Order: sequence, then structure tokens, then C-alpha cells
Amino acid sequence: MQHGRHIVLIGPMGSGKSTLGSALAACLQRPFIDLDARIAAAAGRSIPAIFNNEGESGFRDRESRALLEALDTPPSVIATGGGAVMREANRSAMRCAGWIAWLDVTPDVQLARIAGDDNRPLLDRDDPAQALAELQALREPIYRALADFRLDTGVQDPARLVELLATAFRQHEESRA
Repeated sequence: MQHGRHIVLIGPMGSGKSTLGSALAACLQRPFIDLDARIAAAAGRSIPAIFNNEGESGFRDRESRALLEALDTPPSVIATGGGAVMREANRSAMRCAGWIAWLDVTPDVQLARIAGDDNRPLLDRDDPAQALAELQALREPIYRALADFRLDTGVQDPARLVELLATAFRQHEESRA
């Protein structure tokens, strides 16, 4: 694994990991890695197709490999998938290699942001709001325990959120020096 501090973005789907991650990387002049995009590109098919062909377990195996590959690059901003934190090995790798920011969002904002997005296989059921609530109950304690920093992404504009993330990261790095 490369030395240096990655910025690892965790949080539920629709929290802004990809959008804010890309802008944060540009702000800090670092590479941006979107794990879901890497997984889909490597597989040559969409995330829902991977779920259909390999199940969630097969997708999570691919996600773990993609995370380790991303962490073995020069310091980057890495947007994880919402469930990447579910495996202890992934959590350990993230802790060792980076500063972890939890992008948090309320379920109602989350649902509004992902409405109409058919690239969310875990929500492919009759009651997506219930699915989000179940995922939140399962994952939120893990996000909370893992994060170095928490940011509510539901209320401010993206430019301000990027500024807050960059400032928090810089302060963290200065405190380590």
C-alpha cells in the first residue's frame, strides 16, 4: 500500500460522495477515484448487471478488490459505495490509508436525490424508502465509528461543502505534523 493520506468518502447512497469527491479532488489537486465507476468499468457492465449475475456477495468481492487497488495509488480522493464499510477488512484498509469523511444525509433528502436512478439494485423493491431506512439502521453506526469527520450534505450548496471538507482535511493534516 502506498504511503500518504487518502481522503476516503463514506456514507449512504445519494449523500454526494461522487459529486463532492470529484470537486474536492479538483480543489486539492489530487486524483479522484469513484469505486463504483471503477468496478463497472473493470466488469464491463453496470452495477445492477453485476448484482444480477453475481449477487451482492460477488459485487462486494469486486468492491473490496477495487478499494485495495485504489488505496495502492498516490494520495487521492476516493468515493466508496455506501456498503463498502460492511466488511471489516475494508474498514481496516481505509483506517490505515486515509482520512475518512462521512457524508451524511437525511433519508428524505437521500430519497429525493436518487429518485428515478435505476442504478441502485438495493432499492429495486416496492418500498425504496423502507429499504433506505433498513440500510441506514445497519450502516449508520459503522459510518459513525469509522469517520474522522462527519458532514451533513443535505443543506448547503456543493461549493460550500467542498470548502468545509477541504478545511477539515487540512486541519487534520496540520495536527498530525
